[in-house]
Amino acid sequence: MSLQQDLENRSGNKCELCTSTTNLSIYDVKPTITGGGGVDGSVLACETCITQIDNPEETDANHWRCLNDSMWSEYRGVKVVAWRMLSRLRAEGWPQDLLDMMYLEDDDLRFAKESGDHLDDSEKIIHRDANGAILEAGDSVVLIKDLKVKGSSMVAKQGTAVRRISLDHENAKYIEGKVGPTQIVIITDYVKKMAEKE
Repeated sequence: MSLQQDLENRSGNKCELCTSTTNLSIYDVKPTITGGGGVDGSVLACETCITQIDNPEETDANHWRCLNDSMWSEYRGVKVVAWRMLSRLRAEGWPQDLLDMMYLEDDDLRFAKESGDHLDDSEKIIHRDANGAILEAGDSVVLIKDLKVKGSSMVAKQGTAVRRISLDHENAKYIEGKVGPTQIVIITDYVKKMAEKE
């Protein structure tokens, strides 16, 4: 069975967030590297929900009153998206009340926080490469100078591609990624974001 069919069966062919039955498609909960994608990390969602998730400036708070029901879903992807949207809207008042009732396992909560929706704009840590381009979890970067790896004799060479990076949520200068078999911490000043097609 395809992922689409699995999600349609699971949801009864309705948006798992607002129960709409029109313009449904698969929404992979980002970042897929830390838990999104697949049946557990995906949501069958309508075009309205997906547009507002991806474009915070288009968010209509009243549309999300549907989370009063969907936040109790047993499925990880649905719970994580519900938590993120309630966090984004918490200044409205009622979403904070729902958040106070909601419970996520530690792993799910860590995954939910990857989007930064729970932070005020002033608190958000923005990771930027050497050219000032914004880095996000799952991006690929290339090293722009040779880097000695602390605690080993290894040198990560200039030009090495590091794929599917993860971000340090406490320090804007640190990202993590694999060079060969080794997971290392890299300072963002020494990397350049790769274009999707590279």
